[in-house]
Amino acid sequence: MPSLSTLIDDFNDATIGPNWGNSYGGVSESGGKAHVPCGTGYAGYQTAYSWTLAGATFYVAVTTVPAASTATEAYASVFVNHPDIATNGTRIGFVINTVTGQLRCKNDTGYFDAGSVDLTYSAVTHKFLRLREDGTNVYWDTSPDGTTWTNRRTLATPAWVTASVDTCALDLSAHRDAGTADEAQYDMANTLSDGAVYTGTAAGSAESGATATGMLAASGSATGSAQSNATTVGLTVVHGTATGSAQSDASATGVGDTLPEVAGLTAGTWDLKIEQGATFVQTFTALDDGFTWDGWTARAQIRSAPADSGDLLITLTPYLTVDGPSVQIALPATQTQTLTRNGVWDLEMVSGSTVVRWLEGKVIVSLEVTR
Repeated sequence: MPSLSTLIDDFNDATIGPNWGNSYGGVSESGGKAHVPCGTGYAGYQTAYSWTLAGATFYVAVTTVPAASTATEAYASVFVNHPDIATNGTRIGFVINTVTGQLRCKNDTGYFDAGSVDLTYSAVTHKFLRLREDGTNVYWDTSPDGTTWTNRRTLATPAWVTASVDTCALDLSAHRDAGTADEAQYDMANTLSDGAVYTGTAAGSAESGATATGMLAASGSATGSAQSNATTVGLTVVHGTATGSAQSDASATGVGDTLPEVAGLTAGTWDLKIEQGATFVQTFTALDDGFTWDGWTARAQIRSAPADSGDLLITLTPYLTVDGPSVQIALPATQTQTLTRNGVWDLEMVSGSTVVRWLEGKVIVSLEVTR
């Protein structure tokens, strides 16, 4: 079930990803942003009609809105569309109309909502827009930074949201009825990790791993039984120094005498695939010769969305074991049984005041059949 909680894009690869297969109107991706033209036609970054809002959370930063110009309507919007939107205009989301200066929290039928909650739009206060559904209500939230959220509207979940599993589409769109064409820009869809986009070169020794600031690279092999889902994942921990031009991605991982070298690392990506109601065991191992996590503690959580924006689904910390260069998750069946939806996770290693975010990724849940 493709929950909108699992739709993550930082728009930093200059390519419209496969999740946005229904995009239209000449949209593009560059400079770490999704660019949606705002002219008298219609344009949008849109997914296929194969996603689910029920039990999901989705947020995105609206970094540029269209200018009013001479229009009577010029807007950027974020909507989850009912599969029959072409005939009945049923959808839930936000509209920023720069002509009226309003942010509208809408639950449309026939493209209209008499109960719309309207706010005076602030590009700072309302930079991040979030939709979430918890099985009872739909919530419209805003945030200046993607961390501290303010609820703007709460409504009992419309029946179509839970009925339309795997048939909804997310649409980030823009339109104006007159005036000079420009664009809306979107960023950080379900992620606050938004690394800078650089062009340049880097040089370093074979030991330095100078590119991508010593980015963690996943490699290794996996073994296990059908009962345990045991998996071993090898992960590189980079040591050494790096040199490069000011525009390069190269940087030194040795960060001083008081901090360990691994404090300079950025998180690698690893998705957990968990079978509901089955024991889950997975081991992650640093591949560097002689490296050890001895003296460190591990902590991890699974949430429906990153940080405080998502519901806590499972705290993995009690089920983590540190053993030399390895960290193992051993999650009993009684815990995986409680997972009913997809989410996100990360793994942090802690030594005193030093915290290394080692891994992050999606959590994909295969729902149990046998009870």
